[in-house]
Amino acid sequence: MQVENRKPLRSEIQPGMRVLVIEKHNQATGKLSEGIVARLLTSSPSHPHGIKVMLVDGRVGRVQALLPPDGGKLIVKTH
Repeated sequence: MQVENRKPLRSEIQPGMRVLVIEKHNQATGKLSEGIVARLLTSSPSHPHGIKVMLVDGRVGRVQALLPPDGGKLIVKTH
């Protein structure tokens, strides 16, 4: 699965959204995990490695991409 280079901004991420995150222990391999955002942990509007979130299952990671709610393909923004 290919992820666009630009990381989503904090303003684009809301609780309840499906996202792809990279967890701390997977940073070396780049393995992405899918989950639903429970809450945002990063307070700044952006972060070079992605906004840190807690998923509903308790995992914590940095958002690499937003996923549509219906299980479809990645949301790609062109701006």
